Parts: sequence; structure tokens; C-alpha cells
Amino acid sequence: MPGRILVSLLHLSKYLRVKNTFGKPIIPANENIRIEAVNEYVVLDGFPDKYFNEVAQIIARSFDTPIALISIVGSEQVEFKGNFGMEGVNTVDRGTSLCSLAVLDHAPTIFNDASKEPCLLTNPLVAGEFGLRFYAGVPLRTQQGLNIGTVCVVDKEPRDFTEKELELLDRFAGNVMKELEDRRLLRVSSQAEQQRL
Repeated sequence: MPGRILVSLLHLSKYLRVKNTFGKPIIPANENIRIEAVNEYVVLDGFPDKYFNEVAQIIARSFDTPIALISIVGSEQVEFKGNFGMEGVNTVDRGTSLCSLAVLDHAPTIFNDASKEPCLLTNPLVAGEFGLRFYAGVPLRTQQGLNIGTVCVVDKEPRDFTEKELELLDRFAGNVMKELEDRRLLRVSSQAEQQRL
């Protein structure tokens, strides 16, 4: 029992180091098992994946936004597995990325004009030079109901987001999660096969 408490405290100390620009908690109650799922499904093993970059480009064009991202929310960083419009940026601090808010809930996260949102007024992506104004993100949810990341679209101009667009973004997120699940199953199958040899 004392060992478990020590491990929990070590995990907690890691999350306390995350700089939070939102003025509200960004670490969900299920963070430990969520991070286990991140590692199981994605294995944070490299930056933008060619397949997911192409999907991000299709998503951006579908919504006529300059930026579309497929992000994985790790314990301290948000990693872009698919990136269109922010090439060369592979990670963002978790306490800065709006994707950190989007994984807190199963519902989509939409900011039509981020400059008017109280929790974003000091966020450097909104208040700073980048000038983020619009964000719509749908969580990447595992079969166990854990949010490991998002599919999101971003614009530097405020905009509306229709119910039809939301349904389409949700479908993209479902397809991305299916690809991640297929890759996980392939990895598990390959490992099991190697152990049998």
C-alpha cells in the first residue's frame, strides 16, 4: 500500500509541473489510466505520421480552415500525429494547447471566438502573436471511454460551426480512432507472434 501511494504521488508531482494557462483544472480524475491508454494506443514514438498528415489535410480542406490537427494529449505535451497548417511544430505544452481542454469531456469543444472566452484570455495561443480565434475539437475516445487526444480544426478568424460540420468532424475522429485501434491490434498481434517463436 505505501508503494502505491508513493507511485501516485510521483505521478501527481509530474502533473503539477504542467504550466496551466487556462485558470481551471486540466488534469482529469482518470489521468493515470488515460496516460496508460495513450501509451497503449499510440506509443508516443515520433512526430507527424505521413498517413495522419494526409488525413489532417483532408480535414482542413473539408472545413476550409487553414489548420487541422490530430493530437495526442500526453502527460506534459500535446503531440501532433497529423498536422496540416502548422508544419514544423510537433508539440505544444499541455497547459497551452486547447486540446487539453477538449479531452476533459466526451462532448466536442468549440470556441467560435476564443478571444471572448474567459478561460482563454491569458492563453498565449489566443492572446499572443499566433492569434488563434476559432477552435473545434472532438475527442479521440478509446473503446474503454478514455479520451487520448483530439481531431481539431483551427482558424485565426472567428467563425460559426454548424451541426452538420460537427457531425462531419465527429466522423473524422471516429475514423482516426479506428486507424489507431487497428494499429494497436496489429502491434499486439505482432508481439504475441514474436513471443511464440
